[in-house]
Amino acid sequence: MTLLLIQMSIVLGVTVICGWLARKLGQSRVIGEIIGGILLGPSVLGRISPHASAALFPESSLHSLETLSTVGLILFLFLVGMELDPEQLSGQRRTAVIASAASIFVPFFVGAVLAHPLRVRFAPHGIGSIPFVIFLGIAMSITAFPVLARILEERGLQNSPLGVTAILCAAVNDLVGWLLLALAMTLIGADGGSASLPIRLAGLGGYLLLMLGIVRPLAARAVHLRKKPALTLELLGAVIAGLLASAAATQWIGVHPLFGAFLAGVCFPRVPHWQHAIRARLDMITSVLLLPLFFALTGLRTRLDLLNDAAMWWWAGIVLVGAVFGKMGGAALAARWTGQSWRNAAALGALLNTRGLVELIVLNIAYNVGAFSPTLFTMMVVMALVTTMSTTPILNLLGIENGDVQAERARNLEATAA
Repeated sequence: MTLLLIQMSIVLGVTVICGWLARKLGQSRVIGEIIGGILLGPSVLGRISPHASAALFPESSLHSLETLSTVGLILFLFLVGMELDPEQLSGQRRTAVIASAASIFVPFFVGAVLAHPLRVRFAPHGIGSIPFVIFLGIAMSITAFPVLARILEERGLQNSPLGVTAILCAAVNDLVGWLLLALAMTLIGADGGSASLPIRLAGLGGYLLLMLGIVRPLAARAVHLRKKPALTLELLGAVIAGLLASAAATQWIGVHPLFGAFLAGVCFPRVPHWQHAIRARLDMITSVLLLPLFFALTGLRTRLDLLNDAAMWWWAGIVLVGAVFGKMGGAALAARWTGQSWRNAAALGALLNTRGLVELIVLNIAYNVGAFSPTLFTMMVVMALVTTMSTTPILNLLGIENGDVQAERARNLEATAA
């Protein structure tokens, strides 16, 4: 227990400092937190002081960190699902529909093209070609909905046409990505259950029907019957109990507990003051205490020393170029085809190219089930960091400014014209 508390203290201290530095440099805080996790891993601390690294993070102690970080991810994915509004998604504008489709299928296709050479060189022994293609395609096509929302909020763009379109596209990306991930987990039978593939697929389909066809309508009806609108402590406890039960059910089916958490968030009633209260109560402990443990685990698995020759960096570059071309290029071309200016189309592509935390979740799942080797995992982490870090500079280069700055400039132009 003493070692666990020391590990948590060190992880929190490092990630808080790195997150603060990232904000000072104009990047999202999550970038600094991810880099903080890498600093604690074998790529940095392990090379500088192998004895200190082995003493602070021995292999036998990582199970406790992984359990706590999984609980944090379950809460986080519930919050992500809770922010997704299916009714809003059904009323998309043409640009959002086409851009979101292109930003999913083009990078997924690029991943499928790269899957064979990457599987031959870097996949662990025994992984099937179809699950590997799906995992790689998801990693190429996913967008970090929460990081994207934070970037838009920081720049004052969340209510702009560009911001609304980006948020809706990212929401569709998340939904499709998690459905594909559930399919991949079902195909691979990652939890070692004895159930056959048809039984796991039937279980997944039945659970989707149960949650979306029964639980979600009943939860919405219960809200209308409830006389007291306040979110009481008892109600919050019931919500969390239901969330954990949903995560446990998908784990039992053989998918992954994070998919159950996301689905529980999707089914949560859209009551604004409830959503705000739950987000305020859960987001603080999740972001400050539990998610940094996930970043530390990711850092401990990231082995930059494995990219030790030109060939390795060449393949890492191919993965990065493929991810950027597929995601940013596909979304930008689709937006331009619908009549958007090249500037707005490129900005939308840059925003959807943000991967961040959600990408790391997908990569860790793929690593845990044996779909990605340590070398491929490291390449994909590098890709996630570079694509996420490039979002803000690209927006600056395109002149996509803070909404307040743009409003002030418009007022100045009007005053000059008058």
